[in-house]
Amino acid sequence: MKQLMSNFKGYYKELILGPVFKLTEAVFELFVPLIMARMIDIGIANNDTGYIIQNGLLLVLLGALGLAAALTCQYFASRVAQGFGYSLRKKLFHHVFRLSEREYGKIGTDSLITRLTNDVNQVQTGVNMFIRLAIRAPFLAIGSIIMAMTINLKIGLIFLISTPLIVLVLYVIMNRSVPFYGRIQQKQDRISRLAGENLEGVRVIRAFSKQESEIRQFDQTGNELAEVTIRVGKISAALNPITYVIVNLAIVAIVWMGSQYANLGILASGDITALVNYMSQTLLALIVLANLIVLFTKAIASAKRVCEVLDLQPSMAAPEQTPDAPGSEEKIRFQDVCFSYHGTENALEGITFSLKKGQTLGIIGGTGCGKTTLVQLLNRFYDVGSGSILVDGIPVQDYRLEDLRGKIGLVPQAARLFSGTLRENLKIADPEADDETLWHALEVAQGKEFAEALPDGLDTRLDEGGKNLSGGQKQRLTIARALVKDPEILVLDDSASALDYATDAALRRALKAENRERTVLMISQRASTIKNADRILVLDDGCQAGLGSHEELLASCPVYREICESQGLITKEADA
Repeated sequence: MKQLMSNFKGYYKELILGPVFKLTEAVFELFVPLIMARMIDIGIANNDTGYIIQNGLLLVLLGALGLAAALTCQYFASRVAQGFGYSLRKKLFHHVFRLSEREYGKIGTDSLITRLTNDVNQVQTGVNMFIRLAIRAPFLAIGSIIMAMTINLKIGLIFLISTPLIVLVLYVIMNRSVPFYGRIQQKQDRISRLAGENLEGVRVIRAFSKQESEIRQFDQTGNELAEVTIRVGKISAALNPITYVIVNLAIVAIVWMGSQYANLGILASGDITALVNYMSQTLLALIVLANLIVLFTKAIASAKRVCEVLDLQPSMAAPEQTPDAPGSEEKIRFQDVCFSYHGTENALEGITFSLKKGQTLGIIGGTGCGKTTLVQLLNRFYDVGSGSILVDGIPVQDYRLEDLRGKIGLVPQAARLFSGTLRENLKIADPEADDETLWHALEVAQGKEFAEALPDGLDTRLDEGGKNLSGGQKQRLTIARALVKDPEILVLDDSASALDYATDAALRRALKAENRERTVLMISQRASTIKNADRILVLDDGCQAGLGSHEELLASCPVYREICESQGLITKEADA
């Protein structure tokens, strides 16, 4: 929770003045029943119009002052709450980007979105209501009891009996209902996850005609949320009837005792009216307090969820400065690298190879053999379990993450574009890139022709995820985006899978001619795509099955030969 308190920085003055103005309004409100009592006992009883007008104007003045105080408090509360919410969202969003892939997998993307939006909103609302009502409500309840006892001590005892009874009812109902709010948050997380998965995979769902089953699953989850919400609503619904019964019985007792004292001349009719008003004020203050407890319970639950993320430290530490390169001839070296996800069976084991500047490494193997994992380790999305990875002779753990990833241009397996213009997507790699650089990158990536044919060229707007483009177009744009960066190391993670053979071959020729100093790692399922690489790494079930040139592997690696045979590559060469 200490991390949350730091978000109040710059708003301490408003944090103090807000409750002060709200207390001022409460004080004015406590004097209203007394003035009304005087108007009844003196003004109305004596038919003194001037006195009634005078005290009426005083009520208007108190109302105006109370309104001014309330509005001032609301202004301060809004400033604090909005500033707090902005600071917390900014801190949380910044912290999320510091987490590694391991922490992302632990919490889940949908849960992170819910915490960034709904949970922060709940905490922000809690802050707002705390400033406005958390001090005012108990002060008004206690103040009403004290003011009632100043009118008549014996009747004031009714307040001391009824108020604890109302508090007991509030406690019992809150104690029963509060645990359900944590379950409601969990159900909301599940709904967010289902909605995200279905909206992102809507094409797959339609392709398999699974709309009805997905709708049923969503309905079931929604019904579970509704059941929990209705259940807590039923418990909370008992609050008003029970408290109003207690208050009305107390008012009956006040009127009955008051009439007895009025007959004895101890109390005036205006005093009885004031006591009834104070009892109503006590009830309203306690009901507000009960609602605040519910709201604060939600806010505290949300605050804990936010703090879970803020307290989650990145599993990968990085230095603030990258050491000087030792001048190694090797651009990349993997030395006996082993890695496993979450302590399970190794996804990679005993991977060893090296590449010099300007060399190309082809990586091939069956599905799930660890090809993508290998390049994720190079980018240091995860840390190796054992062994070492060196870039320019420096272990990747010794790099500033910005420096390491600044050397690498990654084209991921799944082409990911963002809503905005084509130009904005390409300039993610280099915000300072000019149009000439962008068009050159598109030309190398074999995307210039279709980009020129778009209605607005580089200014064409892309839908979310680039859904208004084909798979091949998206892949070429992601390749161009990586080339805009002009990286020392280019990683192509099966990024030509949606391209036809002719475009794939043209892309490889263009990459080879474009920059001979660039080191390239090319993952592909097609042996024809990587057969001309300087070296080819063959993976089989996470292990290194072979390393060498195309000809060497055909002679020495059964796994590689089997892949080539299955794709008809050996037959074609023999025929040639």
